[in-house]
Amino acid sequence: MSKIPLNSLPVFRAVAEGGNLRAAATALHLTHSAVSQQIRHLETRLGTPLFDRVGRGIQLNDAGRALLARVGPALALIDEGTRAAQEAAAGATVRLRVSVLPSFAQRWLLPRMARWRERHPELVLEVETSQQLADLQRDGFHAALRYGRGHWPGLVSVALFPAPMPMVLVGSPEAAQRLAGAEPAQFAREPLLGEQGLWESWFHAAGDPRRVVPVAVFNDGGMLLQAVEQGMGISLVRELLAADALAEGRLVRLSPLSIPYEGDQTYHLVYRPEYADWPPVQALRAWLETEITRAASQLDARAPR
Repeated sequence: MSKIPLNSLPVFRAVAEGGNLRAAATALHLTHSAVSQQIRHLETRLGTPLFDRVGRGIQLNDAGRALLARVGPALALIDEGTRAAQEAAAGATVRLRVSVLPSFAQRWLLPRMARWRERHPELVLEVETSQQLADLQRDGFHAALRYGRGHWPGLVSVALFPAPMPMVLVGSPEAAQRLAGAEPAQFAREPLLGEQGLWESWFHAAGDPRRVVPVAVFNDGGMLLQAVEQGMGISLVRELLAADALAEGRLVRLSPLSIPYEGDQTYHLVYRPEYADWPPVQALRAWLETEITRAASQLDARAPR
């Protein structure tokens, strides 16, 4: 097989991602005929078509998809290296783009950002929050913080916290005064916030199985914790997300009893394999591990005995 013309690979990527020769030509500031010629040249060198012609359009065939899967990450690294070189030449700092769940960003990551800045003033951490799983390559992220079992195809996944994650019963300081020494039946008479199944699991573990109907359910852990802090009710929450509020006295654990949540799921740092040895990603991993150790010590010190 002849040597692949490397200058045709960015053109191939643009056509593959856009599914259209004309759109790729516009994006690359080339003529339509120049793009078409680059694709034909690449297919000739490879000895196989990369696209199927469907009507007036084109779509990747199996060979094209296989090629994109291999060269796409390499081209992304080249793009990143080019940007880094330009930023370094201009005296700019390196940017590390991370996709994060809103609740984790609000309740755990952002309160610790000052220490990140102190430790890595040369690295700008760009945090984008979303409930949806970002496509790291397509959306231009270097890493993500996700919640799950750690199986995301094509990505390196590092568990940050032990699984399962404990769910603890918390309330405002006023609720803690009112419920000091309370039995499970008394908790059941409070406004309960959060998932019904979690509450029924907690009452079962407490030796008082019962059916309960929460007054409100939230799809975001940060909103749930804020509601508890404002005295709307009591809730079962991930101890990790409540750590700072517990340390600062904005929330109080109402019972030493905790229950596991969602089996073997926990928070993970994920990144594409080509970034495994990239210093900014390794710096983020090391910093997260340091902060996790600090948070665990604080939780242990305040755990009810």
